Amino acid sequence: EVQLQASGGGLVQAGGSLRLSCAASGFAFEDYDIGWFRQAPGKEREGVSCISTSDGVTKYADSVDGRFTISSDNAKNTVYLEMNDLKPEDTAVYYCAANSHSGDYPLDFLLTFGMDHWGRGTLVTVSS
Repeated sequence: EVQLQASGGGLVQAGGSLRLSCAASGFAFEDYDIGWFRQAPGKEREGVSCISTSDGVTKYADSVDGRFTISSDNAKNTVYLEMNDLKPEDTAVYYCAANSHSGDYPLDFLLTFGMDHWGRGTLVTVSS
């Protein structure tokens, strides 16, 4: 069973930083793409970033490019999202998700349309 556990959310002032972690289990980590998505109150879910754990290729939403960095530690089956220069509009529940490589979907497609497996979210609140 695919399990994804997001952690690391919290309250931070604008301009600050946070690092989210997504611990994965129940599947062959390097056979999946892992992504971060977020949903703010009253808004639709938004793809933030994703990574192909087999080759390290990454993709970012325009709204976070240059501020957020996604990385994976394959030895720990964990994906991280380093978030810098946070803005109030980054406030949302952040979810990590996974999608098997067997579908051969490009990362930008996955960021737009989502992934097959989802974990519980972690709340990030950025105060102004």
